Amino acid sequence: MGRIDDTVEEIRRMETHSSSIVAIKAARALTELAERGYANLDDYERALEQNSGALRRANPSHASLYTTQREVVDSVVGQATELDEAERLTEAAVARVIDRVENGKDRAAASAAETFEDGEVLLTHDYSSTLLGAIEVATPETSLTVYVTEARPRFLGRKLARRLTRTEGVEVHLGVDGAAGFFLQNRPVDRVIVGMDCIVDGVLYNRIGTFPIAAVADKFDVPLHVVGSSAKVIEDGFVFENEFRPPSEVSLEPIDDVSIENPAYDATPADLVDTVITETGQFAPE
Repeated sequence: MGRIDDTVEEIRRMETHSSSIVAIKAARALTELAERGYANLDDYERALEQNSGALRRANPSHASLYTTQREVVDSVVGQATELDEAERLTEAAVARVIDRVENGKDRAAASAAETFEDGEVLLTHDYSSTLLGAIEVATPETSLTVYVTEARPRFLGRKLARRLTRTEGVEVHLGVDGAAGFFLQNRPVDRVIVGMDCIVDGVLYNRIGTFPIAAVADKFDVPLHVVGSSAKVIEDGFVFENEFRPPSEVSLEPIDDVSIENPAYDATPADLVDTVITETGQFAPE
């Protein structure tokens, strides 16, 4: 298997759960095409479209994967007159989208870090590398208390909690997903802050369990902030498709007469989100 095929399988298995990292790896994989020795421009462009399509279909829920792949293809197909020119355009487009996603993620983290106040108590769900980066930038000058929910069934919140313990100035609490309401009602949580898979037409799509936390936060007047790269905010041209994970993640053994459903993401309406923080600034979704 080549690098593209390996990346497709990795995305399908969700070995990399950060959508930003997925987009970067998928873009980088396309540079393999220049090594295959296509006979002419038409064959190269056809292969680029086919392989980019395979990468996008590996996880149709990732907006940043969709947008970066479309940008690479649109920058090459129909733009070159010679094969070697198409290969150069591909390399340049890949470098451009990787730089934008990487810088956007880091700058979004820096923007979020500026919003933290010393002694603030946060609640978060899932594992967001951008949020983790924001906390690392803000501390230890700013001390934070962070309540983390496990993000079952893959327990990605546990991974975040472990990473946060390495960060000076952070007091970490871990609880099951169902304890989020208890924390919001009985602990001095100042705000809920999460990452995002994407925001499409004002709707936040994020790890399953985000929506009920947002609804409970709204009940108790705790603001919900979302942090991520602007590449994940899509106004049109992208239709979110949820991913349904293997039932074995929920129960190792089948249960007679029970259909196990395991959606990867849920949709949080715009009116439950107070602020979205990206590298370009802050805004309220509509």
